[in-house]
Amino acid sequence: MRLSRQERKANKQAMKALAANATTTQPRFTKEKFRKFMLGSKEKQGFLKPFCIYALLICVGFIYLNPILHMISTGFMTLDDLLDSSINWIPSSPTVANYLQAAKSMDFWASFGKSIVIAGVPTLCNLISCSIIGYGLARFEFPLKKLVLVIILFTFILPTQATMISTYVLYSNMGILGTLWAFVVPALLGQGINAPIFILIFWQFFRQVPKVLIEAAQIDGAGYFKSFFRISLPSAAPAFITVSLFSFVWYWNESYLTQMYVAGVMKETGWTSLVIQLSNFAQNYDKYSQTAVNAATSINESINMAGTMLTALPLMLMYFILQRYFVESIDRTGITGE
Repeated sequence: MRLSRQERKANKQAMKALAANATTTQPRFTKEKFRKFMLGSKEKQGFLKPFCIYALLICVGFIYLNPILHMISTGFMTLDDLLDSSINWIPSSPTVANYLQAAKSMDFWASFGKSIVIAGVPTLCNLISCSIIGYGLARFEFPLKKLVLVIILFTFILPTQATMISTYVLYSNMGILGTLWAFVVPALLGQGINAPIFILIFWQFFRQVPKVLIEAAQIDGAGYFKSFFRISLPSAAPAFITVSLFSFVWYWNESYLTQMYVAGVMKETGWTSLVIQLSNFAQNYDKYSQTAVNAATSINESINMAGTMLTALPLMLMYFILQRYFVESIDRTGITGE
């Protein structure tokens, strides 16, 4: 049945009246809706928490990235750009001459190879010794075990400067002073740079491996070493990546102990690293400028920043590459403790 024109008009007016009444009685934006929008509810996350998290991450990221970006920008500046107060970030005529001169003065590639050896070989030794020690502390019970853990923690707290002289005399009597063995021997014995913290990392991780897996392997005839290599080690990938990353960085950045034990204080032994070359950058650059075939630019802030960037660049690339594998290794590990 079709409605008349007047009836349709009356229905429209009634609908408009109901809509107006609904808007007046139920406002669109209330305090409760505002609270749910900011703080969220059980079903939906609020706006305030993600905003605070991202704001904090942006601030922390700016604190870390600002010096790096300034170092990169200054490294490409010419002397005229440095003297021009109107140029702060973007060079007027970018140049790579600063990086080339800094690399030549530091003997970059030779120092880079020696840095990898100095940092890589003790790191491998740390992985072997610290993983075995951490596994033994996690899986075996013996008298004075807690005292051993306290001593390990104490050796980490004890500053290196307190034992530096006695260690120097010991290495000199052993005949390993001025060689790579000064880093390798302590690392093999679980006494490398910051090795106690690596032992505690492995100890804590191996404690999370379920004992039923070890017991099942032993029932099948596996001994202690087979259980360690077949059961515990494959699940310890996150611990190995973490320890290798931090150990490599600490050995790479260690300039004083490397100069004292490996490179030599009284005489040069041929061992050096990029960090040592950077610490002696001004002296090395003066020698390079005197023997350079082409006229070398006098040392300035741009060349200093270029040398610093070349020293930090390998570690930055390593972090960028290993970050993915580090996160994936943690995601794959679904082991819970008992």
